[in-house]
Amino acid sequence: MSNSNTFFGHPIGLKTLFLTEMWERMSYYGMRALLVLYMTGAITGFNPGLGWSQVEAQAIYGIYVGLVYFMVVPGGWLADNILGHQKAVLIGAIIIALGHYTLAIPITQTFFLGLLLVVLGTGLLKGNISTIVGKLYDAGQDGKRDSGYTIFYMSINIGSTLGFLVCSFLGEKIGWHWGFGAAGIGMTFGVIQFIKSRHLLGDAGAAPNDMDDAKRAKLINYSRVTLIGMFFVIAAGLLGFFTIDPRYFAEQFAYFLTIVAGLYFLYLFIFAGLTATERRNLILLFVLFVGAAAFWSGFDQSAGSLNIFARDYTDLSVAGYIIPVGWLQFFNPIFVVVFAPIFAGVWANLAARNLDPSLPIKFAIGLLFMGLSFVVMLVAVELAMKSSPVGMQWLVLTYLFQTWGELALSPIGLSAFSRYSPKKYVGQMFGLWFLASAIGGVLAGLLGGEALGEGLDSISPVFNFMIKYYLVIAVILIVLSFVIKAKPKET
Repeated sequence: MSNSNTFFGHPIGLKTLFLTEMWERMSYYGMRALLVLYMTGAITGFNPGLGWSQVEAQAIYGIYVGLVYFMVVPGGWLADNILGHQKAVLIGAIIIALGHYTLAIPITQTFFLGLLLVVLGTGLLKGNISTIVGKLYDAGQDGKRDSGYTIFYMSINIGSTLGFLVCSFLGEKIGWHWGFGAAGIGMTFGVIQFIKSRHLLGDAGAAPNDMDDAKRAKLINYSRVTLIGMFFVIAAGLLGFFTIDPRYFAEQFAYFLTIVAGLYFLYLFIFAGLTATERRNLILLFVLFVGAAAFWSGFDQSAGSLNIFARDYTDLSVAGYIIPVGWLQFFNPIFVVVFAPIFAGVWANLAARNLDPSLPIKFAIGLLFMGLSFVVMLVAVELAMKSSPVGMQWLVLTYLFQTWGELALSPIGLSAFSRYSPKKYVGQMFGLWFLASAIGGVLAGLLGGEALGEGLDSISPVFNFMIKYYLVIAVILIVLSFVIKAKPKET
């Protein structure tokens, strides 16, 4: 880059993206840590919740997480074709802040409106900010880009640690809506700093794709019609013109997301006019997509079934003080900050010796760690059935294995989708990467509701099933790593 100023040896624009992502993840994870606890909390007594059942609350949680990441796909399309990535990030950040402030209003009727605003804002911000990270680097800077994504990934975990620490304390110890409000304040900090330091990004992601004015005008009109229709449907739902069974909707939504992802990969492969190299890369990205969807279905249990296990079956006493339930979740981001440099060093050392594992192998390692985390939980469940509550060390060890799995999979996947996506579709391909998170989030809600439907008795069969499917998918990825022998090429 021509600018001599740097951020940890990287383009100075990474600082803007780092801080924006940090505050956005603070708001997202801080609120998410409270979500299921608030929905399932007793409707009377100190800090009353909504009093909903586990099955209903877990399904709504899964739908919310699924929608958050699903909306990244149209968010990427809007940025690619109409807004540009920078403008999409700014608009998204403002909408997210409004969503958290809406959740902070102590009226039950505003709950779903607040969630919808966070969903829409995150759809505009999440994929596009990751896209801009890749655009800061010139072609041929693969190693630099990978390292940049690792630094960027640390911002996510610093932000989530802040969110768990602040929002969980305020939400659980003072009042749920105080926690939601704190998330809104954090996102407001993100908006302010993005506006003040946006110039550091230069032209990275500033403009949408080139196209003639007539075609862009047509796309803008289509987008306006779609937005108007979407808001009418949302308004009708909020006003009670129709009701939805959360469990049924979550099941159908999982099918819908899977079909959408499959059809879009198929469209790109057959009809997008890709070169032979781009098609070969697309096959690899599809394989990684499947592994990522499976991984997130377990990882997102942290704010669902594992959060409830922490509340109902875990001893949260530390030196006589009962810590907030959500504080257990910040072990994951702390572990990421501690172990991310170690994992990066291991990959770099192996690469220097020509022993760097292929991308499918790294994903398989991530899935095996995730499966091992649920083996730990099976032991914790058995102990809880004999004598509840159990020590929090079981959840801490679970989060440690999940973190190791995350570090083997998530930053590698982000970099792979940046490097090997067809350049004309890079924003939408990042949308597809996050669509894997959407599928995983919905499955997490469905599996979590099934696991908690009958208390401790129903947890073990579900976790046993999850261990088996992680093992099966990991083996498939290892086999495919030998089939896909050609090293992918940047397009």
